[in-house]
Amino acid sequence: MTSETIAEDEIGHDYRQALDEGYLPIREVARSTGINAVTLRAWERRYGLIVPYRTPKGHRLYSPANLARINAILAWLARGVAVGQVKALLDHEQVPQATQTDNWSRQRNELLGCIVQFNERRLDDRFNSALALYPASTLVEQLLWPLLGDLRQRWQGQFGARAEQVFFLSWLRSKLATRIYHCNRQVGGAPLLLINLGEAPMEPGLWLCAWLASASDCPVEVFDWPLPSNELLTALEHIAPRAVLLYAEEALEGALVRRQLPRLAEQCPVPLLLAGPAAHIHRDSLTSLESASDPLAAHAWLFRNGLLGAQEVTPCSN
Repeated sequence: MTSETIAEDEIGHDYRQALDEGYLPIREVARSTGINAVTLRAWERRYGLIVPYRTPKGHRLYSPANLARINAILAWLARGVAVGQVKALLDHEQVPQATQTDNWSRQRNELLGCIVQFNERRLDDRFNSALALYPASTLVEQLLWPLLGDLRQRWQGQFGARAEQVFFLSWLRSKLATRIYHCNRQVGGAPLLLINLGEAPMEPGLWLCAWLASASDCPVEVFDWPLPSNELLTALEHIAPRAVLLYAEEALEGALVRRQLPRLAEQCPVPLLLAGPAAHIHRDSLTSLESASDPLAAHAWLFRNGLLGAQEVTPCSN
């Protein structure tokens, strides 16, 4: 046996022993926490937030204590703390100040400035920087969903609003669809089928729902143009999804609420969820449908019902 073979055997033994002791490789940590590998490495290299065990060959392995620290990091991020300020809070048990939320206000204002100037390259740069540091769920909760609320108010009757709207929504759909496409090629199993019930194409809430599911290793299929309800069952037969998510931003037509959706709920062979503001508008009329008022609530419902995750063990970044 050569020295090279002996070294390889030692490295393999070290790795296997760490796994037996409860350590996890980065792909499993990404899968269980929703934090992609790129972000985990950035937290380690740029901020020293996590210090995983490294095998002689350089593989990162994470202990249960590392996982607990990741959950603590996520808790601070959910409270609006900037990632660069989390380490001091964790290491010294400091109390966050109210001004910490300025981190997300600043980032939303930076994106808004890019949108107003139709500056796609700078918009890309700002968003890519955030993607490298925060999980999809945090970005939706703290950045994109509040930004969309601000934009909807801005676009009410303002001159030039339509051009801004088309610019931003086209960019957002392209950005998220590209990430979803690459994730779909890495994960297996039946997809989640997402369908736009509204009249407007490029519905951002629909795409945020799709991105959150995709970031949780769930393959997705998105129909972002309205589909007649009588054709939906045909699509279900061919796609054979794990579940169906219907998204609507505005109030739905009476016939759809009174007859078509209740009938669909009876005939649909897989779990069915109505998501978006329309779910809240029609909550008293559509009692036969499960509902979620926004993308984060929809993602939580999918998670509770065991509808996320791939059927093949392959990591996917968000």
